[in-house]
Amino acid sequence: MREPGSPCDDALAALYGADEAVLARQRERLSSLLREFEEAYGGKARPAVYSAPGRVELCGNHTDHNNGVVLAAAISQDVLAVAARNDGRVIRLRSRGFGDEIAVDLERLEPDPGEAGRSAALVRGVAAAIRERGGQVGGLDVCMASDVLKGSGLSSSAAFEVCVGAILDGEYNGGRFDAPTLALMGQRAENVFFGKPCGVMDQLACAVGGVVAIDLHDPSAPVLARVPLDLRAHGLHLVVTDTGGDHSGLTDDYAAIRREMESVAAFFGQSCLREVPYGRFRGELAAVRRAAGDRATVRALHFFEECRRVREAVAAARGGDMPRFLALIAECGHSSVEFNQNAYSLKKPGEQGIPLALALSGAVLGDRGACRLQGGGFAGTVQAFVPDGLFEEYRSAMSGLFGADACRELRLRERGAVRLDIRPDAA
Repeated sequence: MREPGSPCDDALAALYGADEAVLARQRERLSSLLREFEEAYGGKARPAVYSAPGRVELCGNHTDHNNGVVLAAAISQDVLAVAARNDGRVIRLRSRGFGDEIAVDLERLEPDPGEAGRSAALVRGVAAAIRERGGQVGGLDVCMASDVLKGSGLSSSAAFEVCVGAILDGEYNGGRFDAPTLALMGQRAENVFFGKPCGVMDQLACAVGGVVAIDLHDPSAPVLARVPLDLRAHGLHLVVTDTGGDHSGLTDDYAAIRREMESVAAFFGQSCLREVPYGRFRGELAAVRRAAGDRATVRALHFFEECRRVREAVAAARGGDMPRFLALIAECGHSSVEFNQNAYSLKKPGEQGIPLALALSGAVLGDRGACRLQGGGFAGTVQAFVPDGLFEEYRSAMSGLFGADACRELRLRERGAVRLDIRPDAA
């Protein structure tokens, strides 16, 4: 590992910040990953270094799958990868902490039912998507290390998919594909090969970077707009707390939200709520309720109002109106709990980590800051915007309830998926 002032420091600081303690950890992280690569695949061409960030959804809970709008941001937690071409037609990938090496034969780029739900399916799916778009694929040796908390609503799988796409693009296509295209390829891999019917919001936020407003009226051609948001300039910390909830067995809960929203859209002859005029929906609430049921109706109300909140939050951020921005985040949190009803699962009514975390957050923050559930909900993570003066009290309260490592501050990241300008011998 090089001393401070290493030629790689500028590249690392662009991703992780200039704090010397942070840089020291990232230098060691990269150095150890390079050593692992040399031990596993050494003796070949000099490897390249890639990174793809995780993401946090700031506003727009469960709007993406019905072609709504969402405000999201890349974070400094990322998938870091060291990669080099090999002479074969196999992608060999080792990911620290995730078991044995993955080996994907590029002569077989069709979905494999035996790989569903596994990382190999994502690798195969991304390679297939690149080839379908006229790109080249070829053998790779890859070592990865991820510090995006798995199951925490920070999109570890999207970061993985986007990183694989960036590597194949960089090594075989000369950076031909732009960030939105990498995101769409990752989504296809997750939908068709992995077997998860996700939207494309996660992949877009990871691929593009920064704070971004995403309009999914046409999911195949999303409209993206950068949004200025400097939380530290406003004396705020973005904090997430993992409540330790178990996501297993909750697939039906997640799928029901999309299914019920689409059932309301179907009442109006549409495939998704984005195509339904809000005024018409409001005017026919009684008929919608009879046809689709109460929960579907109130979830549809959440969708329409949540899209409004996203647009207003974007305007508040652009205007520097942080009190209004925080008020909208708090509204988003209440709507998810009360109307979208994804704070806990009815299958596990005794497990209510998210409501407990939100209740404690509210008790500490009062009318300062804001809190909301993070990501898909039902179990897992909450986020909070915490003022400087309450940061230590908040972190102590959440860590005391959920564990010392459960509460973490996030740093927003401007860059999305990227090949770093780092020589391995400079790291």
